[in-house]
Amino acid sequence: MKKQILIASFILFYFILPFKTLAASFNKIFVFGDSLSDTGNSFDATQSPPSPPYYRGRSSNGPLWVEYLASDLALGSDQRTNLAFGGATTGTDNISNPNLPGLTQQLYSFTATNSKADPNTLYVVWASANDYLGNNVSDPKIPVTNLANAVNLLAKVGAKYVLVANLPDLGNLPSTLGNNQISSLLSTLTTSHNSNLSTTLASLSQELGIKVILLDVNSLFNQILATPEEFGFANVTDSCLNLSDLTACLNPNEYLFWDNFHPTTAVHKLIAESALSDLKSVLIPENSTVLSMFMIGTLGIYLILKRKQKIVVLQKHRR
Repeated sequence: MKKQILIASFILFYFILPFKTLAASFNKIFVFGDSLSDTGNSFDATQSPPSPPYYRGRSSNGPLWVEYLASDLALGSDQRTNLAFGGATTGTDNISNPNLPGLTQQLYSFTATNSKADPNTLYVVWASANDYLGNNVSDPKIPVTNLANAVNLLAKVGAKYVLVANLPDLGNLPSTLGNNQISSLLSTLTTSHNSNLSTTLASLSQELGIKVILLDVNSLFNQILATPEEFGFANVTDSCLNLSDLTACLNPNEYLFWDNFHPTTAVHKLIAESALSDLKSVLIPENSTVLSMFMIGTLGIYLILKRKQKIVVLQKHRR
């Protein structure tokens, strides 16, 4: 009985080890981007979005994906630095307020006070929706180049892990679905943007010798749109929040969209889970030697116990 318990303990430890290894990989998280990651910077500066009905200055009805991800990585509030601002484009513009920074200023602000980046910190970059939705960008190479510059800038000061998210289909937002021409154009731009981004990030990862991880938000949203019931959603086309009188639906977490542009906190949680999975796929193989040695050790212990059991049985039989 003791042998079975011991083996079961080893097996349980084997499955828990990757989670502990991942959580121990990062001691901080820095976030750059727009309203999809802004946990209150824009609100502190402009008192927008109105809270309530928005949640504590976030563009959703609850915590955002970067908050869920930080919690999953066991990072406390003192280990999180969020420089994202709602309305930020990948360049210097901010479509919500010209006095607020775009992604470029966020990065410059970071490097101005951090001449040497912590290699054990996770750096998160998610921007570009506002380039297309509010800044009339029609060439995806422009935002992708800006995102590449952001990764290069982080790598230049010593960043080793950069997580960059792509775009969900901008033609499937509540704000764009009503116009077929605009919806089709934005869907085309989204596809081109994501394709260029994927190729660019793969090249950067090799050129810079760092881990540049692509967070495929687009695939997640496509899965939700295709089979919403599997994710617990009843409505994936309308916004939960009525912007005319700022009243919310009764079941927001059954909605994909909180308002005309932003997902509900339920979706943010799914994005965080996807990000965690992507990080595991990159980081856990780095510890494959440890895992292999562990499995060999576990197998060795099992065989020794098995051999001792056989010896005891034979001795009893001889008596």
